[in-house]
Amino acid sequence: MQNGLPYVGRGRVIGLLGGSFDPPHGGHVHITREALKRFGLDEVWWLVSPGNPLKDHGPVLLERRMAAARKIMDHPRVKISDFEAKAGTRYTAETIMALQAACPDTRFVWLMGADNLAQFHRWKDWREIMVRVPVGVLARPGDRIAGRTGKAAQVMRHARLHPRASHLLGRSEAPAWCFVNLPMDDASSTAIRAAGRWD
Repeated sequence: MQNGLPYVGRGRVIGLLGGSFDPPHGGHVHITREALKRFGLDEVWWLVSPGNPLKDHGPVLLERRMAAARKIMDHPRVKISDFEAKAGTRYTAETIMALQAACPDTRFVWLMGADNLAQFHRWKDWREIMVRVPVGVLARPGDRIAGRTGKAAQVMRHARLHPRASHLLGRSEAPAWCFVNLPMDDASSTAIRAAGRWD
């Protein structure tokens, strides 16, 4: 692994699941496995971020979150990366630009839960993300309607793939996004921290 990046062959389709993973949990694992099946991905990379600009308090040490992520996500097609810390990027748009520069022969797909889609318009340069990479959205409990009716979903409705065509997302040209409903694991990092199981 160089510069926090796993080795990647030419022409591979890589799903990117970014977040603080504070802590990583079964919901992350479930989304990842479903994304591999639904979106025509060769691999998924977990991008464990140094911190979330939209959150007031920083997460626990990156090394601890990386170790926990590797322990819980044991899958041959999933890699755990601290690329954002190595590259010095803070926002998703910057991270995607840096990844595309580092891996010009790789196709990337940004992955997110429907809760993130609902507030995606608050992300820095969110439109730039949409025109750079396809986006795969996986519904989580209670967030289906808010995600589909949010500002970003409305602005980009012309670029939405039907769920039955979700397997084409990885080879689609941006802007393209697909929203799939799943039987979801409703674990959340917030609930785990509140219960005192991650301190």
